[in-house]
Parts: sequence; structure tokens; C-alpha cells
Amino acid sequence: MGVMEKIKEIEAEMARTQKNKATNYHLGTLKAKLARLRNELFVEQSGGGGGGGGEGFDVARNGDARIALIGFPSVGKSSLLTTLTSTESEAAGYEFTTLTCIPGVLKYKGSKIQVLDLPGIIEGAAHGAGRGKEVIAVARSADAILIVLDAGKEGLQRHREILERELETVGIRLNQRKPDVTVTQRKTGGGGVRFASTVPQPLLGPEPEKLVTQILREYKVVAADVLAREAITVDQLVDVIQGNREYKPCLYLYNKIDMVTIEEIDQLARMPHSIVGSVSQGFNISLDPSEDDLLKQMLWKYLGLTRIYTKRKGSPPDLEEPVVLSEIRKGTTVKSLCSNVSSELLRDFHYALVWGTSAKHAPQRCGLGHNLQDQDVVQIVAKTVKQQQQDKAYSVIAQAANDKHAKKRLEAKKQKQKRLRG
Repeated sequence: MGVMEKIKEIEAEMARTQKNKATNYHLGTLKAKLARLRNELFVEQSGGGGGGGGEGFDVARNGDARIALIGFPSVGKSSLLTTLTSTESEAAGYEFTTLTCIPGVLKYKGSKIQVLDLPGIIEGAAHGAGRGKEVIAVARSADAILIVLDAGKEGLQRHREILERELETVGIRLNQRKPDVTVTQRKTGGGGVRFASTVPQPLLGPEPEKLVTQILREYKVVAADVLAREAITVDQLVDVIQGNREYKPCLYLYNKIDMVTIEEIDQLARMPHSIVGSVSQGFNISLDPSEDDLLKQMLWKYLGLTRIYTKRKGSPPDLEEPVVLSEIRKGTTVKSLCSNVSSELLRDFHYALVWGTSAKHAPQRCGLGHNLQDQDVVQIVAKTVKQQQQDKAYSVIAQAANDKHAKKRLEAKKQKQKRLRG
């Protein structure tokens, strides 16, 4: 029996099994088997180790954040890219106009956000239909996903549910955070699974430890320590065990609202993580890329971007070019700011002076772990030479600097000799 047949058999058994306390253990085991088989099928079809969805499109990472536009064909993704970034992407009234990935840059609040217009995907994309594998591979590398939907078709065709299911199949979790669960495999110290939880686990049934043990056995794990710090489901536990899940913030844009009634618009606008608009008419989406609008504000919020203004001692802050930090990438701490600017600045860091909403008083002296907020002003104070000399690694740093200087002098000497000979 092939993998697909096993998956269909388990799905049929789950469909005819009633959900109650008595069947909770059986259903949990079936879910674990189903997740394992789907992962095997995905790895087999992608020809890799399960970490991605195929080769993807060759697009260089650029800017402070990356957004992937995902949706069915002919929903307005290309028009949206042109409106947001002024990048020309072919738009037409027929499906599959876009056949490759077209990048653009959205300039907003001093940041540069890379926007990727991807080809339209169809049902079955997770298993290779259309160019689904390449699209999903790019989606895994994005900081956030913008799913574009046709407001006129959503009521009958349920495109939102289909896209969510396709992305979930390949391990992309939308608007979820990683469960606070730790699974540590033991190589020595005897077999058995030890399960501990700091909170009750009603979603794992009356015998959570028994269910967790059985799920781990499905993945051939017989000796492990499992610690849960929150109430979890079987699916969340399976995600932690597999370890190749991507958790992405996702915003849903219902486009073409000028084609539906006001009652339908009201219903769509009340959907979670959703915004309604019209690219062609400029509703909630400005036709001028430099103007602010609701869509840009929502994208900024979902990307978790923060503008930080830096200043030198005795000088006013530089309000023209902020350093843009991302919660998703490196975080928004003082340490993230230093590493974003220079590795040497992080090495020689002594303390930071912070002005703004994150400071209790102006200025506040902070360490590397201080969390910054939007439009804070930061002055980094480096260690003095005497303080650097007390550092254990100072001799290594000094030697590296001397070697670099000697190499530069040698290169200059060679260049001079070459000029004299010529």
C-alpha cells in the first residue's frame, strides 16, 4: 500500500470515528500517523529533507523585510505589486499572467520592504500542482505572507480555506506562534518517555502522558523528556517533534470589493486578520506608492518593524535614515541594533543612552537586553581603551588589528613598487 492510500485510509477512519473522551487517545494516535505520512509524502515529492518546498525562485534577499503575495490566479496580485512599489508586473484579464517571481520594493516610513509577486497557485499546490512547490518555497523564506483573495468569488469557492490547507500541508503555520514545548531525546539513562506540564492539559485527554508516549513512538522516539508550559493540542505536539515548521504572520486582502454588495463587504471585513480593498478603485490602497494607506499600516504592524534613530555624542539625532529593526528577524533590542550597525560596535559596547517611549526617563542608561520601541533615539557609548585592555580577548583583537594593518601596508608597498617599475 502506497503512502497516499495510507493517508486516505487514516482520513476515512478519522471521519467515521466519533469525537469524545473515550476516542481521544485513538484520534490522537491517528493524527500523529497522518502527520508523519504527509511529511514523508512531501519529502518524497520535493526530493529533499523536508525543510523546504522545492527549489523555489532565485530571488536575492533585499531590504528590511520580505512579503510574499500568494493567491489564486487573476485575483489582482500583479496590479497590487505595481500600486505598492511602482514595479511593472504584467496584468491581464486571463489567468496565469505571472509565470515567475517578480520582486519590488515598498518604501514606507524610512524602511525598504521587498514585495514578491508570485505566480497564482491552485488546489493541490502542496503536492506539485502548477508551480506550487516553487511558490511555497519562497513563502517559507518570507517574513510575512499577504494572501490576496477575490471578494466576488470567496463566498462560493472558499479560496481562503483552500490556501490555508495547502500552506498547512507543507508545514507553514499562519498567525500562530511556536508552542512552548520542549522535547529532549535521551541517548543514555534508560528508556521511556517522561512527560511534565506546568498547566493542565485538557486537549490531550484524561491520560496526556500515555498519548504523548504513543505519539513519540510513531516517530521512533522511545526515550525523551517532554515539558509543556502551556495547554497544547496533538497537532502542536507533532509540529514540535517534526521541528521543520515555519510560523508566519499572515494578512488577508479581499480585493475587488467594488464588485460585491455592502453586506458582503461588511462580512468579509469582520473576518480575522483581514482587510478589504480595491486596487483599481483605490479603496484602502492608495494609487500613489508614496502615500500612506490602511494596507501599508497593516503590513507594517504584521511585520513588526521598528524605526530607531541614532545619535553621536554632542550631535542631534539623525532623523533622515533610521535603522529599521524587525521582531521577526533579529528582534528589537539594543543588541539587535548594535549587530545591525556593526559587529565591532557590539564587541566594544559599554552602555546605551535611550530617549523615547521605551525609556523610563530621558535619557535612560540601558544594556544590551533593553527592548526598543518605534522612533526611539539611541546613543551607543563604547568602552574606553583602558576598559578594552581589561577584556580577556583584548590580546586576540589587538593582534588581529595589527595583522590587518600590516597586510594593508604590504599591499600598499607592492602597489608602489609596481607603479615604479611601470
